[in-house]
Amino acid sequence: MSRYVAIGEAAKAMGVTPITLRRWEASGKLVPERTPGGTRRYDLALLKPELFLTEPKGRKTLAYARVSSHDQRADLERQKQVLELYCARQGWTFEVISDLGSGMNYSKKGLKRLLTEIVDGDVGRLVITHKDRLLRFGAELVFAICEAKEVEVLIINKGEDTSFEEDLASDMLEIITLFSARLYGSRSRKSAKMLEAVQKAVVDSSTPANCQSHTADVPG
Repeated sequence: MSRYVAIGEAAKAMGVTPITLRRWEASGKLVPERTPGGTRRYDLALLKPELFLTEPKGRKTLAYARVSSHDQRADLERQKQVLELYCARQGWTFEVISDLGSGMNYSKKGLKRLLTEIVDGDVGRLVITHKDRLLRFGAELVFAICEAKEVEVLIINKGEDTSFEEDLASDMLEIITLFSARLYGSRSRKSAKMLEAVQKAVVDSSTPANCQSHTADVPG
């Protein structure tokens, strides 16, 4: 693919008309280069950098998907499909790792494998649909490790996840279960009563009448 193109090809790549590019040039928004003969040439590597992304030399692209519960298996498959489509469109050779477990659980099999491969220097790029798909708390630590290992991190959707309420409810129940067991004993009546009350509150707050819907910016 040629990096420098004429105005017509540049306009097509950006989804605008040549007139728009000329208007941007007049306003100083986008100034093309010129050949010795004065012909405009546009740098596609600047206009559409995704067209020139290449595999990090000798390292793989890993995509990671996760949901909290078995009830969300359909969402897990949707995440995997989005990741596969996105990576395939970029022309990358990739592998998808998936987990079924809470965002509070740091011992999930897929997550441990992902971190091991990053630390070992085998990964050049990490792709996820949303930040919270890695961990509920601690995703920034994973990103810091990626930065130290020169791993490019791509988050497809920066908005709120579509499964936010359900996922957060599952994580809250895990926290309450852990702390009530430590305080009262996992089999105590007080612990059981507390869990029952929390579960009811979570279910009540997650009903359609009590929570708003959120639509993620997922490519179609």
